[in-house]
Amino acid sequence: MNDVTAPTGSATGRVVLLTTSHRVAPGLLSWPAWQALRSADRVLCADGAHPQLPYLREAGIRVDEAAPTAEDLVTACAGGRTVVVVATGEGEPALTDGLARLAGSGRVSLPELELLPASYDLPGARLLDLIQVMDRIRAECPWSSQQTHKGLAKYGIEEAYELVEAIEDGDRDELREELGDVLLQVVFHARIAEEDEDAPFSIDDVAATIVTKLVHRHPHVFGDATATTPEEVKEHWLRTKAVEKRRESVTDGIPLHQPGLALAAKLASRVRSAGLEVPLPSSEGIGYELLALAARAEAEGVDPEAALRAAARAYRDAIRAIEGT
Repeated sequence: MNDVTAPTGSATGRVVLLTTSHRVAPGLLSWPAWQALRSADRVLCADGAHPQLPYLREAGIRVDEAAPTAEDLVTACAGGRTVVVVATGEGEPALTDGLARLAGSGRVSLPELELLPASYDLPGARLLDLIQVMDRIRAECPWSSQQTHKGLAKYGIEEAYELVEAIEDGDRDELREELGDVLLQVVFHARIAEEDEDAPFSIDDVAATIVTKLVHRHPHVFGDATATTPEEVKEHWLRTKAVEKRRESVTDGIPLHQPGLALAAKLASRVRSAGLEVPLPSSEGIGYELLALAARAEAEGVDPEAALRAAARAYRDAIRAIEGT
């Protein structure tokens, strides 16, 4: 190995490792990053196709395409010089590991090493990674490439129930994972929808639709309306929703294939919110008894499905207790 010790009495210089996010448009760098680049004695980048290079060169910054070793950097920084290394997408593990080994040897005076993030991920930026992963899976996975909206429908239901279970169990790790599984269903369906020959749409269209809906249904946030209580917010929501959907009945839009207790509670909620007086149908049978219980639960602010699940869990625990004796 070459002797890379800086000359006696000279400054060891400075290495700036410049990192950027591939989720942010190239060229959108922080002011400290531009300052470091403009004041550097040398700027190096191992990747000749790095997306930042055209913008750096357009700004008048000379970038040498080189993959320096740790020893090369020590030599380049001798005499107090500053070298900026534009990191590749993987970072520069070989380079930083090499500098660490030199430092551990105790034989080399290392330059000052600074890690400078030149761009940061915006909130939600990792969603772009999910979309890219989904694109590749759809194209290359034998199973995923054959899926349809109908074929995936059951998984959406299953994932929604698993999410509810994680919420009710209070398991934060499980909650994060199940939210991801539900999000995957949305991205997967949107990816399939892009391929429709008659009416394609993308995940951006899905997001734009819900953004428009949320803004329109929150005039107390984005408009001139006022709402100081949750009840007033709900009134705004129902009123604007009714106008959007042009519904003739308060029952329009209620999915009839949802679980029975949830369906009964939803109907009771719509009746109560609309101020209607609709007596429950009177007939014998356990179905009508359950309907009355669901309506009662809704009136008392209780989710009958959640209440029944809690009771069922208690029953399951009792069963296991007996089995364990």
